[in-house]
Amino acid sequence: MIKRLLILLPVLTLALQEGLAQRPPAIQSPEVHTDHSITFRYYSRVAQTVTVKGEFANTSFSLVKDTSGIWSVRVPPVQPDIYPYSFVVDNVELADPNNTYIFANERFKRSIVDIPGDTPLVHVLQQVPHGQVSYRYYHSTTLGVTRTLLVYTPPGFAAGTGKKYPVLYLIHGGSDTEETWTKVGRANFIADNLIAQRSATPMIIVMPYGNVRPRPMADFTKDVVNDIIPFIESNYPVLQDSKHRAVAGFSVGGGQTLNIGLTNTDKFAWIASYAPYTATEEFQKNFSNWTPDANVLNQQLKLFTISVGTEDFLYEPVKKNIAFFTEKKVRVKPYIVAGGHTWMNCKQFLRTTLQEIFK
Repeated sequence: MIKRLLILLPVLTLALQEGLAQRPPAIQSPEVHTDHSITFRYYSRVAQTVTVKGEFANTSFSLVKDTSGIWSVRVPPVQPDIYPYSFVVDNVELADPNNTYIFANERFKRSIVDIPGDTPLVHVLQQVPHGQVSYRYYHSTTLGVTRTLLVYTPPGFAAGTGKKYPVLYLIHGGSDTEETWTKVGRANFIADNLIAQRSATPMIIVMPYGNVRPRPMADFTKDVVNDIIPFIESNYPVLQDSKHRAVAGFSVGGGQTLNIGLTNTDKFAWIASYAPYTATEEFQKNFSNWTPDANVLNQQLKLFTISVGTEDFLYEPVKKNIAFFTEKKVRVKPYIVAGGHTWMNCKQFLRTTLQEIFK
C-alpha cells in the first residue's frame, strides 16, 4: 500500500500543479477610480477580441491583452450613477465573470457598475433608518399559479400598531423581473432616503412580477386588481381607498401602468408612467375608441404623470400618448428629461413620484 502511494504521489503532485496552472488569476473588475474612471478586466488566453459596452457611454471600448492573458481597458471618467454593462468576447455578449453585481433581467446578461458621487446620490445606501424588503408568495386565482412579489415596508413599520399606510404598486420593464426595481432601481434606498428627508410619505411599495406569458399580458391587469391588491390588503395594514393607492411602472410596465390605472380610476388616484411601451393589444383595446368622461376622471385622479427621456427610443410614441390624453381633456403632467430608455432615468422618475404621491 505504501509503495503504491509512493508511486502515485508524483502523479498527483503533477496533476495538482497543472490544475493550479489552469486556474484563472484573481482579478478585480470593475475597478472604480477616484476620478470616476473605470478599469474593466477579463481573463482569456484564447479570445481574439474583447470589448466592453455600457450605458455610461455611447461607444464600446476595446480591451488589450497582456502576456498573462488578462485583458483590460480604463474607461474615461463618467457621471456618477449605476450603469449596466457587458463584455463582448469574440462576438458573444456576456456578463463580467468577476463581478457578482448582476442586472436582474431575463433576456440581457449584464453586470452593474456603481460610480459613487462626491456627495451621496439619492439611490445610495446612507446612514438613515431603513425599511425592509420581503419576498412574498401569493396565489393568483386569475392565473391559477402561486407567484412571487417583493414588498417594501418603510422604516419603523410594525404590524399590529394600528398605523395604516398608503401603497404604491411598482411595475418593472418587459424583460426585467420583480427584483429589478430593488437590485437596479434601488427603490428601497430611494424611499429610505426621501422618507428620512421628510420629502416622501412613509408608504408600502409592492413590486410584482409583471410577466404572465404564455397567458395574454392583459391578464396581469386582472392579476393586480383581483389577486395582488386583495393579498396586500389582507396581509398588511394599508389604507384601502383610491387616494392612498398608486401605480407606476417603466417601459412595458409603464404601458401596464396606463392599462391598470386608467381603467381602474376608482382604485388608483395616482398614476405615474415611465417611458411607456404601448404598442400592445391591451392598450389598443382599452384606448382605441376611448371616450372618457374627463370631468369625472380628473376628479378621481390626484395626479397623472408620464415621463420620458429625449433620447429614448420611445420618445416620439410617448409624446403622442401625452397628446392623446391631452386631447381627451385628461389632465396629464409630462416630465421630459435628457437621456434614454435607461434605469438611470427610472431612478430619477421614481424619485419625483415618491415626492409627489400621497400628499
